[in-house]
Amino acid sequence: MSAATAPAGTSQTPKLPVTVEKPTPYTFDLGLLLANDPNPLEIDSDPSQREASLAAIARDGTQSLINQLLTTCPITSTPAGVLLSLPPPQTAIPREKPVPAPKAETKWSAFAKRRGIKPKTREQRRNLAYDEVTGEFGRKWGYKGANKAGQDEPIIEVPNSKKEQQRKEGTSIRGDKRREIREKIKRNERKMRSNERRNSEKR
Repeated sequence: MSAATAPAGTSQTPKLPVTVEKPTPYTFDLGLLLANDPNPLEIDSDPSQREASLAAIARDGTQSLINQLLTTCPITSTPAGVLLSLPPPQTAIPREKPVPAPKAETKWSAFAKRRGIKPKTREQRRNLAYDEVTGEFGRKWGYKGANKAGQDEPIIEVPNSKKEQQRKEGTSIRGDKRREIREKIKRNERKMRSNERRNSEKR
């Protein structure tokens, strides 16, 4: 029902002024949609009116910010609608969390720095290799990786060499590869623990 046809006695919310007058003008950072009121905060002493007083202060600040945006920022009409372009932010906002501490230098990173060894690119680190037999790309290591090729074959060719003739009883070529992988994992774990001890001693 419109205001013109509203019955007599119906209460209507009074229309608040668009302009906001303050003893000291607001300062703005439109890039952050920030309005700063330097005037002392005046809150009604009556507890029942406190919420209404805070709402009036917030309304004045919002109205002042909208006025500043509409009078200073460029407004353009696009197929997506009317757009208002904000300027770059001017106020430095503090970090929510502290700056992360630099990572401790490992033995390898120190060696790489001395030798000028650069880290591999993302493409070089990809765990993919081309298999000429299947004509497809497969994993270099890990589950069904190329480094485990032949481990699950039912028949393995045994080379006729002196090493095979002197092989200990109970060992096999299939087991050699698995032991090599386990030893490599243990060796990497020892290096990792050594780096952790060395870094803790420097602190």
